[in-house]
Amino acid sequence: MLVDIGTSCSYAEAALKSIGVNPAQINSIFITHSHIDHVNGLKVFCKKYNPVVYLTKKIHEEIIKRFEINNYVYIDDDITIDDMLIIPIKTSHDVGESFGYIFESKDKNVVYITDTGYINHKYYSKLQNKSMYILESNHDVEMLMQTSRPHHLKIRILGDVGHLSNNDASNYLARFIGPKTKHIVLAHLSEEANDPIKARDVLIDTLNKNNLNVESIIIAEQNKRTDLIKL
Repeated sequence: MLVDIGTSCSYAEAALKSIGVNPAQINSIFITHSHIDHVNGLKVFCKKYNPVVYLTKKIHEEIIKRFEINNYVYIDDDITIDDMLIIPIKTSHDVGESFGYIFESKDKNVVYITDTGYINHKYYSKLQNKSMYILESNHDVEMLMQTSRPHHLKIRILGDVGHLSNNDASNYLARFIGPKTKHIVLAHLSEEANDPIKARDVLIDTLNKNNLNVESIIIAEQNKRTDLIKL
């Protein structure tokens, strides 16, 4: 399974092969939303390998304005594929519709949430004590405000349909993680408005203040795959 395919088909192929996965083995792609940095490689990958694309009707309607998807399934609620339960988590972003996902199999589970201005309180119970969290830590507020971006864009990023800051992400993680949690991946860092060391330091400081710790904290980089994590 993949979640999004935002760079290019060739990048995804190379990254998969580098961890010993034949791209043809990918039979499911879960789409979070229609922004180009999340679906840029989808058209070519689907044409070559024909995986099932899981997405909502509204997200599909937005994507097909740019290209067709022939093999798709609409997902509106929890679904099970083989022994994997997939739970959609509605997010808040400046697009028609957007989602994160929880993937669960036996006693292991992974949370994947990026591109959201906040996480709705109604999902808190579902997000407790998972094995691994991949969570957006998009920006440092001070660094964002010092960029040359237009003021309206800065306000959008900071708002309820924007992105999570380092402090936002760290506070959510301190609320969610539990004894079962082993790994945290901070994702979707802005190259202009964030710094990996800042993101890591904010998270570590927040976890320490709450007497929490995890086995590993990984900072995902743009255009570079993370190390393989086995649960």
